[in-house]
Amino acid sequence: MKEIFIERREKLLRIAVKYNNELMESIVEEQKNEPIIGEIYKGRIKNILPSINSIFVDLGLDKEGYMYYSDELKEKGIKKGEEILVEVIKEPINDKGAKLSAKVSIPGKYIVLNCYEEGIEFSKRIEDKLKKKEILENIDPLKEVAITVRTEAADVSLEVLKNEINKLYEEFKTIDKKMKHSLGLKKLYGEDLSLTKLLINSNYEEVTKIYVDNEMDLEKISNFIKGEENFKLEKYEGYRNLFDFYGLEKELLKLRHNKVKLPCGGYIVIDKTEAMYVIDVNSGKNIKENSFNKTILETNLEAAKEIGKQIRLRNLSGIIVIDFIDMRDKNQKEIVMNALKESLKLDKGNVRIFPFTQLDLVQIARKRQGKSIYEYMEEDCSLCKGRGIILKLSYIEGLIKNEIIRMGEENSINCFHIQIDSVYKERIKEDIFDFIKQINGLDKEIYLNYVEGIEGYKIEPLIFQGQKDNLKDYKVTVIEKI
Repeated sequence: MKEIFIERREKLLRIAVKYNNELMESIVEEQKNEPIIGEIYKGRIKNILPSINSIFVDLGLDKEGYMYYSDELKEKGIKKGEEILVEVIKEPINDKGAKLSAKVSIPGKYIVLNCYEEGIEFSKRIEDKLKKKEILENIDPLKEVAITVRTEAADVSLEVLKNEINKLYEEFKTIDKKMKHSLGLKKLYGEDLSLTKLLINSNYEEVTKIYVDNEMDLEKISNFIKGEENFKLEKYEGYRNLFDFYGLEKELLKLRHNKVKLPCGGYIVIDKTEAMYVIDVNSGKNIKENSFNKTILETNLEAAKEIGKQIRLRNLSGIIVIDFIDMRDKNQKEIVMNALKESLKLDKGNVRIFPFTQLDLVQIARKRQGKSIYEYMEEDCSLCKGRGIILKLSYIEGLIKNEIIRMGEENSINCFHIQIDSVYKERIKEDIFDFIKQINGLDKEIYLNYVEGIEGYKIEPLIFQGQKDNLKDYKVTVIEKI
């Protein structure tokens, strides 16, 4: 059984996916003034630089985007100051703006509409000539839009295809209207793309239960899964965060550890460098097999399966390099490669896996989809000038809030002693009111002190007066709260 958990906060959307009660995927989308892959914008040509075949586009955001000055655009005679419809194909990195494309598409599960083109074409993997003929005879071309029939369309009825085409065409008409008539530069399409993509790529034949924590997502997903018997939707009504209530928060915190043990006794280590992620495979305590070659194969096979899982779970993107244990046998390499491909099979369209190099390295290129777990959970340590990594203060505030709500629900406790790593001391003291507010403590008795050497924080309920007397110097006063 598949379960999808969707938790929404003011500027943060978190999605977790479980298969048979095992966490398999984690996606985070944060609302910032930055474009993300798949969004469509009304932009304006800011500059054209033929010498480097580049066009810079004003999107109405902090940074300009850029795109390739193709022969097609040259033939169209595109000019500086002209308004243009563009799609984000790569997110901004550091000082570099988003990479854009003038070829704009609206994806569905079975169909992709290509804006301002014409005709009907098919995925190269559809080889059934009769199916192609049936589609061409029964589906009419659209005005100002080309239809691409995806591989999955070969297994569904014409009625399903027509319904999706109509739905996507309405999206196009909305985009087209905004492009031609709205004032200013702005995003025209792409709210909650991570959620939309997850729903589009879901297997509608497997039993799936979806949990949401707000009316907006309840209505949106209800419309999306309408008529699908295998989908069940439930709204969570509790006071604690949805991720905390279902135990997902604890599972995500475990992912901060870069070492993952394998059943055979080996392990993998996942490290992030400035340019890429590096995954190292080690045999560790795997001494079960008498043959050295068998030990290597077993460890690499288990590592390949686990790596696919961890890539999706941690939402790693960009360049990923895997250093498998050296294998002299080419047949072993093929077996391990097949296992790696199988483990990433569900990551449709997001990943490219390259062959083994002479050093037994495997390179993976994975498209970015939302944030990695590290990006929203961690930050550089200010005390060691960025050489260390700590949990974000905002993330810790959320964890403390969850515990305060849980203890209050279970035991009606209203008084808490919180110890927090001294690395956060100055930032908390700058605005103690906001900190107490974020942890849901404005109407509670809070005793707060700063301790060196603890990981993040510790919290304990205060039940007896003697406990409070011993900690009276740490009590946050009404004046501090206000």
